[in-house]
Amino acid sequence: MFDIVQWALDMDRSGPVEFVPPQQPLAQEGLYFKYANGIQVNHKRWIEGNAIQFVGTNGTIEVAREFLRSKPEPLAKITLKASDKKVYHSENHYQDWINAVKARKQPIVDVETGHRTATVCNAVNIAYELQKSLQWDPKKEIFDNVYANGMLSRPYRGNWDFNDF
Repeated sequence: MFDIVQWALDMDRSGPVEFVPPQQPLAQEGLYFKYANGIQVNHKRWIEGNAIQFVGTNGTIEVAREFLRSKPEPLAKITLKASDKKVYHSENHYQDWINAVKARKQPIVDVETGHRTATVCNAVNIAYELQKSLQWDPKKEIFDNVYANGMLSRPYRGNWDFNDF
């Protein structure tokens, strides 16, 4: 659900700047990552497994593709003011994509958004594998660690000449 984290934090064109794995080897949770603005995201399993939880001063909001709930419960039902920042909404990403193709417009979730979300997922996996804290430059898309950078891609199979395309 890192896509929802990126979306809610208005980071669809950027990403975290630091990834810190847990101390115990082979752990599959416990890593955290930070954004340049200081927001920290903790990777852990909780009640719903594949969902996210925003913890704030007025309560918590839990989000998955199947639900939105809050504690206290009325928090998720607050009516937004016209001045509040709103994020995009789509009932059906597939239909939105088809509509965007037909209208020759960008879909709500475009390729850059997908790339940035995949980048966060890959960086999390790399930090877990290396068991090292990693600094990440979301503009240059590189780590401060040569081994981590080596894990960002792999050799292509066969002979490829991209000039033929």
